[in-house]
Amino acid sequence: MSFLNSIFGNSESADTPKSNVNWTPLTDVTQLMEIEAISNEKPVVIFKHSTRCSISRMALKQFEREYALEDTVGAYFLDLIAYRDVSNEIASRFNVYHESPQLILIRNGKAVYDVSHSDIDAEALKSKI
Repeated sequence: MSFLNSIFGNSESADTPKSNVNWTPLTDVTQLMEIEAISNEKPVVIFKHSTRCSISRMALKQFEREYALEDTVGAYFLDLIAYRDVSNEIASRFNVYHESPQLILIRNGKAVYDVSHSDIDAEALKSKI
């Protein structure tokens, strides 16, 4: 099999773009208190992703390729299909309308920037930091 991979490549080849984001998985509503606390020290982004949606996957991959804020922003990733209760609590706690895909910037415990679909852009986020 490695012979065929060397000829045709595989899905994990060196040509596959890697994420520039060091995501922290968001899997529990109690982490939202942690996010609020961290956001008092530095901005935090939450990326809400639907694993069933190709548009969400494309937005995520493009964002990950363009992202260049590693040291200045905390980054949390939410699989909203698996953790719907967390997604619902984000909407309630941060007073944002639920969308998918969605990028939310939290500063001082409040959502200060919220975009979805094709408006998710790493450069635009950088201008909001």
